[in-house]
Amino acid sequence: MDRKRVAVLFGGRSGEHEVSLRSADSIMEGLRRHGGFEVLPVGITPAGAWYLGDDVLPALRAGEEPETGLPVTVIADPGRRGLYVLAGDRAGENIRVDVVFPVLHGPYGEDGTVQGLLELARLPYVGAGVLGSAAGMDKIVMKAVLKDGGVPVGPYLWFLVSDWEEGSERIRTEVALKLGYPCFVKPANLGSSVGITKVYLEKDLDRAVREAARYDRRLLVEKYLPGREIEVSVLGNDRPRASVPGEIRPCNDFYDYHAKYIDDRSQIIIPADLPAPVAGRVRELAVKTFTLLDCAGLGRVDFFVDDKTGQVWVNEINTIPGFTSISMYPKMWEASGLPFTALLETLIDLALERHAAREALETVYRP
Repeated sequence: MDRKRVAVLFGGRSGEHEVSLRSADSIMEGLRRHGGFEVLPVGITPAGAWYLGDDVLPALRAGEEPETGLPVTVIADPGRRGLYVLAGDRAGENIRVDVVFPVLHGPYGEDGTVQGLLELARLPYVGAGVLGSAAGMDKIVMKAVLKDGGVPVGPYLWFLVSDWEEGSERIRTEVALKLGYPCFVKPANLGSSVGITKVYLEKDLDRAVREAARYDRRLLVEKYLPGREIEVSVLGNDRPRASVPGEIRPCNDFYDYHAKYIDDRSQIIIPADLPAPVAGRVRELAVKTFTLLDCAGLGRVDFFVDDKTGQVWVNEINTIPGFTSISMYPKMWEASGLPFTALLETLIDLALERHAAREALETVYRP
């Protein structure tokens, strides 16, 4: 039986570019170890150029333009679906692809933009579609949808950068009255804790807003929620299932970028030591969150759990969670009995299943 060709997309125009490279390295190694897949590495530079080739990942890691990689794009032709070579000796060549595995964290990859491109090209791909990706990426929309669906989320408010520039005093008053301090200031669309500041005093709010505004025009302020940081991995399409919960005990004041990817002192506890009813509750809410946002394939849902009151809050969902060697998503599935290579195979099967279901739908009205 022919091996499936999997185009792994990584890098991209995002503040999480470096994290994407780490995740893609782990995924490509796992696919090759599986043996049932042919891996096509496709790196996207910070400027947005696409290159195919084994040298692309090392080049992007070094901050360089790939010298021998093929410049490519996807082609919207069901008879020749895959990659189209744009320049060089192989210009005009079509390279067949069976499924795309986007490993693009953050904007221009996890937010529905690449998913829309792949939909237009009629290419199967791993993960949520346009709606689920966009809603999961935008923390403001995500919280509104979850709140409307009866999922507990913490108090928050949001505003435009232009609102702050025109009337910061009104926003300062609103933060103090509705949320208090400490609070968190975040870009609406980003992940890996990039651009996030924990604010203890009102005088520090301006600096936190300036930091978040580097990455987005829409900003979110969240009330500080006491409790443990619990995470649950979700896998599936229409009938998703949840992994055992895991717990993060950050080495820093909160689980920021440094604590996630640089400092190795943060503790990861899998399975999390939770009472059975609480563990069941977070798993139930993880699946509900995944379903309400119309996600598919994979997602990691993050919670705060207050041991004193028993209160559980959903913090956010990551529709393309980290896949590095220390990432929670694969680790929680491994603890649930699903090894890394089997997890990758399942994700690809789910992508093909979802694509087949979409292709079976009518696109032309015939009365």
